[in-house]
Parts: sequence; C-alpha cells; structure tokens
Amino acid sequence: MSDIAANILTLDDALRWRRAMAEQGYKVAITNGCFDLLHRGHAVYLDAAREEADFLLVLVNSDASVRALKGPTRPLQCEDDRAFLLCSLKAVDKCVIFDSPRCDRELELLAPDVYVKGGDYTEDSLDPGERAALKKSQSKIVFISFVPGHSSTNIIRKMQS
Repeated sequence: MSDIAANILTLDDALRWRRAMAEQGYKVAITNGCFDLLHRGHAVYLDAAREEADFLLVLVNSDASVRALKGPTRPLQCEDDRAFLLCSLKAVDKCVIFDSPRCDRELELLAPDVYVKGGDYTEDSLDPGERAALKKSQSKIVFISFVPGHSSTNIIRKMQS
C-alpha cells in the first residue's frame, strides 16, 4: 500500500487519529465535499483550509451520495480515486469516505476544532444537522471564497460543448 492510500481512513481509524491529535494538542480542521473533478479551485480552497489548523481531514462523499446530490451521471471518478487524489495534495492529511448526503454524524463524532466550508455557504445555510453537530462540539466555522471561474460543473459543461 502506498503512503498516500494509507491516509484514506475508515471512520473508526479517523476517530482514533483525531483523539491522538487532540491529546498531543494539535488543532484539526475538517472540510467535506464531492471533489468529483479535482481542479485549481479545489487546490486553493484546500490550501486555505489547511492554514486554519495543524492538520486537515477531508470527508469525501461516497459514489452513492454524489449520485444522490448531483444526479445519475456523477461522479466522474470513483470514491477511492477521489480520496487518493485528495490525499496526494500536501494540504490534505487524511480522508474519510462517507455514505450519506450530509456528514452530520461524522462531524459530531470527529468534533473538529475548525470546520471549513466554501464561500457559497453561510452559517444559516449550512445543513441543520451539520450545524447542530458543529455547535455541540463548539467548532469554529470558517468560510473560504471560491476561485472565480473554477467549478467542476463549469468544467464539465465546457467539456460537453
């Protein structure tokens, strides 16, 4: 197994890792998403997210949850490949693939020090379950602006035309 693949964790492994980081006094940031077609906007976003803490854990939507959120033609890449590519970026320390459309359970269990979300969200527009999990763990919530002109949907549209 490559070093990169070793950073794709089960939720149980991530919980053990998270506890170890907390015991050592490290701050952990968490973000989540489909990351269906990795692009410059994602890289800039993940670098900024990583600046918020000592470590960055990315919760990656499973193939089934991407289909539920984005439709039957998505994802373009399988969950294992998306997680592998994310873990290959220097900004990303660990990934966990989750199977539901929202990651409120994972957020509640992992209790991030910082939760990072894209600038198209506000605290009021976060999923209520996710927001409740973050409030329970007293996580700091940070919103990071998107890089203009960079989105998976726009890239896919451009490729199709």
